[in-house]
Amino acid sequence: MQLVINTYGSYLQKNGDCFKVKTDENVFEISCKKVSSILISTAAYITTDAIKMAMENNIDIVFIDEFGNPYGRVWHSKLGSTTLIRRKQFEIAETEEGFNLALEWVRTKFNNQIDFLTRLRQTRPHKSSDITSTIEKLNGAMSSLDQLSGNINDCRGTIMGIEGSGGRIYFEALSSLMPDRFKFEGRSRNPAKDEFNALLNYSYGVLYSKVEKACIIAGLDPYVGFIHTDHYNKKSLVFDLIENYRIWADEVVVNLFASRKVKVEHFDKIPNGLTLNKEGKAVLLTDFNSFMDESIRYRGRNIKRDNIIQFDCHRIANELIKEREP
Repeated sequence: MQLVINTYGSYLQKNGDCFKVKTDENVFEISCKKVSSILISTAAYITTDAIKMAMENNIDIVFIDEFGNPYGRVWHSKLGSTTLIRRKQFEIAETEEGFNLALEWVRTKFNNQIDFLTRLRQTRPHKSSDITSTIEKLNGAMSSLDQLSGNINDCRGTIMGIEGSGGRIYFEALSSLMPDRFKFEGRSRNPAKDEFNALLNYSYGVLYSKVEKACIIAGLDPYVGFIHTDHYNKKSLVFDLIENYRIWADEVVVNLFASRKVKVEHFDKIPNGLTLNKEGKAVLLTDFNSFMDESIRYRGRNIKRDNIIQFDCHRIANELIKEREP
């Protein structure tokens, strides 16, 4: 499970084999064997003993800002696996092999969106024709990827253009399904202009930290991407890979609105937008973590969503090594 610290002034320390969390209101302990990661989203205190126990148990400590973006991580200094994986990753980044891998991830994103809309259509018959039209448009956008060939440098702009166009179509459809009070005008980031985007941005931020951790454990270099270009301190591969999993955040947020769990009191106004407050984060993370803890059928096995990212990263890393073998 993920241990979330989102109460101002919380105190995290070690007590035997447990993490002990103190707030002004209560105290609780949890075995380090039950914790997969620690997420700190507000001003808190943490002892070096607690940090050491986390490192010894392969638990990463992630710090996120008010928008859900990870800005720091405490992690052990070991490589996740053999350096051969990173060498191969560098080698294929600008080859046809890397190009095909990048296209696979974009297609997965489109297929996830289409599948989600198809399921939404079943419970919203009054919106059936509009959702069907959106699905057809997304299928058309995805089909345009089949016309591309060559290398990623030649097609990067086209791929991102297709992806962006599909995203606008997709989010327009999601907005139309929201209660009137919570409809929104496209995507907005840092800050969000509306409640939907505030929840979505925070969810994506949590996913970013999970993808980065999975890359490190699998031995992949988070900074060597395929679609997203390499810039100083930009975790390009994380931005690439997260496209496979954004749909989970989308589904959690849409379901929060559908189940009427979202209240205007969950948000604070800030200059030019909104941000989630403590109560809003608690509502979101409770449902998000429960959703990620569910087991689904994936590639012929039952596996928790929270473990799929790691499973995929290991699969990619193993394929890279296998391709190096004579």
